[in-house]
Amino acid sequence: MDTGSSLVWFPCTSRYLCSKCDFPNIEVTGIPTFIPKQSSSSNLIGCKNHKCSWLFGPKVQSKCQECDPTTQNCTQSCPPYVIQYGSGSTAGLLLSETLDFPDKKTIPDFLVGCSLFSIRQPEGIAGFGRSPESLPSQLGLKKFSYCLVSHAFDDTPASSDLVLDTGSGSDDTKTPGLSYTPFQKNPTATFRDYYYVLLRNIVIGDTHVKVPYKFLVPGSDGNGGTIVDSGTTFTFMEKPVYELVAKEFEKQVAHYTVATEVQNQTGLRPCFNISGEKSVSVPEFIFHFKGGAKMALPLANYFSFVDSGVICLTIVSDNMSGSGIGGGPAIILGNYQQRNFHVEFDLKNERFGFKQQNCVS
Repeated sequence: MDTGSSLVWFPCTSRYLCSKCDFPNIEVTGIPTFIPKQSSSSNLIGCKNHKCSWLFGPKVQSKCQECDPTTQNCTQSCPPYVIQYGSGSTAGLLLSETLDFPDKKTIPDFLVGCSLFSIRQPEGIAGFGRSPESLPSQLGLKKFSYCLVSHAFDDTPASSDLVLDTGSGSDDTKTPGLSYTPFQKNPTATFRDYYYVLLRNIVIGDTHVKVPYKFLVPGSDGNGGTIVDSGTTFTFMEKPVYELVAKEFEKQVAHYTVATEVQNQTGLRPCFNISGEKSVSVPEFIFHFKGGAKMALPLANYFSFVDSGVICLTIVSDNMSGSGIGGGPAIILGNYQQRNFHVEFDLKNERFGFKQQNCVS
């Protein structure tokens, strides 16, 4: 599941092709695919179907050249979709399907993507973003929550829990033990999928990192701000923000030598040599959000062993230079930093909740 995108899609037809999908745990020729012709409830989405506009906007009907302008009858299909992700892409056709749940509940006319071709995205994605085509939007969920299990040192990894709550009434009760921060709005439609939160401060040890305001709040062009994204692995920071964080750790962890060779090999920074140390001593790393919510990361969520006796900060950036903002969010809170946190997306009350806990128990 991916809170950074909205379309629910899966590999489709016997001709499904996935390029650059040779991952260690993936057998490209054995990827399960959905065969629409074998489903009695599967139908192509028509060009004039209002769900077609969920992806392509209200002007999509101008592309319905083969449709009768005097009626809603149309045999022309909705245009093919192409979706770009941070590490790949997928393309295909939109279908209407019936979802069957284990409790015998069925959801008819559910919009899904029938992907025919993908790059580095082999097995499909359940989009949990904020757009109409997302799973939460189509199911009318009031909230959903998950608790991501750490698999760093597991011999028998467990699965992570995902809870879907349809709710009822006007209840705005907070889940006991959770700290909350309100969701924020981005002024542009370009980034409508994302769950924005207002990050007020980044604290390392006793030092408040002085992040410029333009990175913390989306500007009129929509760029900047912080999102929560379960589909991103390591937390991402725009280069200027990342440099402030990395240099502060380098300053406060000067008692260890920098593992320059590992930094060059992995692209991670800073990395420290802790060979021979009985314990690891690094400062706390805390995100302060609007409303007073504080997310204090466990050490394993921001430093990780990447070589024998070497730990590296698991925050990443891009290769851009300068002090300007790139397109989109300036900070992306990834799933690696969310491990062993119960996180809740309260859609009805427009807020993000979290608390640290062992997600295995």
